[in-house]
Amino acid sequence: MRIVVTGMGAVTPVGVGVEAYWDGLLSGRCGIGEISRLDTAGFPVTRAAEVRGFSAREHLPAKLAADTDLFQQYACAAAEEAVRQSGIETFDAARTGIVMGTALAGITLTGQTQAELAVRGKHVGPKFLTRVMGNIAAAQFAIRWGIRGPSLTVSTACSSGGDAVLLAATLLEAGMADTMVVLAGESAVSPLLVYSLSVGGALSREGACRPFDAHRDGFVIGEGGGAVILETEAHARARGAHIFAALLGWANNTDAFNPVAPDPEGAGAAECMRLALRKAGLAPEAIGYVNAHGTATVKGDLAEAKALRAVFGGARVPVGSTKGATGHMMGAGGITETIACILAIERGVLPPTVGCADPDPACGVAVVTGPTERRADAAMSNALGFGGQNSSIIVGKYQG
Repeated sequence: MRIVVTGMGAVTPVGVGVEAYWDGLLSGRCGIGEISRLDTAGFPVTRAAEVRGFSAREHLPAKLAADTDLFQQYACAAAEEAVRQSGIETFDAARTGIVMGTALAGITLTGQTQAELAVRGKHVGPKFLTRVMGNIAAAQFAIRWGIRGPSLTVSTACSSGGDAVLLAATLLEAGMADTMVVLAGESAVSPLLVYSLSVGGALSREGACRPFDAHRDGFVIGEGGGAVILETEAHARARGAHIFAALLGWANNTDAFNPVAPDPEGAGAAECMRLALRKAGLAPEAIGYVNAHGTATVKGDLAEAKALRAVFGGARVPVGSTKGATGHMMGAGGITETIACILAIERGVLPPTVGCADPDPACGVAVVTGPTERRADAAMSNALGFGGQNSSIIVGKYQG
């Protein structure tokens, strides 16, 4: 069975909508700036990559916008775009499923609500729970579109988006659906997260994300949403859909090393990439571009680079990271970065790695530092997360 991508949607710090997102990436736009939603006085870090100028009511029905938290709105807005792009007007309810990915769900609203309750005794509304639960984004979208097939939510840290794609593909292969809506959302610019990650030394003190750069000093919190529509090839062709790409391979595994630190040898990440290649039936040299996890932490980039060298060896595959532009979009990044791979294949251009001005020779990978015209028939997107989570997705040019 072949699985194809027939729709995409993106809400990102460099653009809302797939075309705006892609234009932002190619132009080298950086979505990182001073945090606007919080009083950051006394914060150890005051910069993040926020989605600016986003109005949920411009993208969602009024009731859905009113009933959802920001991370859910980002996910559902991206999914709305993906549905429009797919050309699907009515879903076959029982044969359509949905998978949501989020790392932190409603952490921002939870922290804010607890603070208001403790300090001011502010009333907690009846919609609080449904606005902070991770699975309710999928539930709300299913209600809106009458989707009654499998509905699952993935929370595997920062590999959640990639794993949501993997799970949806697995359900299609199992014959449990013909169409899957895959969406992910994150909005975690929260004092709780800022302080926790700062104490752990994960965030850039300078507020600049420089993947694979010799002077990198940590990642920058990002936010947003992404979505793709996956279908079996037979279903997509039967309805005359435009097919953007084929989903060729996917894999997930875990390092079993440390709750927060990557295996310094990158063994788990390397094996995950090999498993995805095996699933796709491709040799490493068939991959024309890797959108790496590339968060710009000192240890993380080194470990991933070691994994990439172990898998691709002398092939010197072009490697990029879009996090220099978007910040680390947590669970949503796995989908938006897969979309970047699809567009790179479709349009023959690899997006630059914003922030990487001086590639670290210790990493030893061929970093794409500027927009690069290059034909790539297949591309890989890696998403790695706390807990040793590893996810690899391979997309390719569709050959009908």
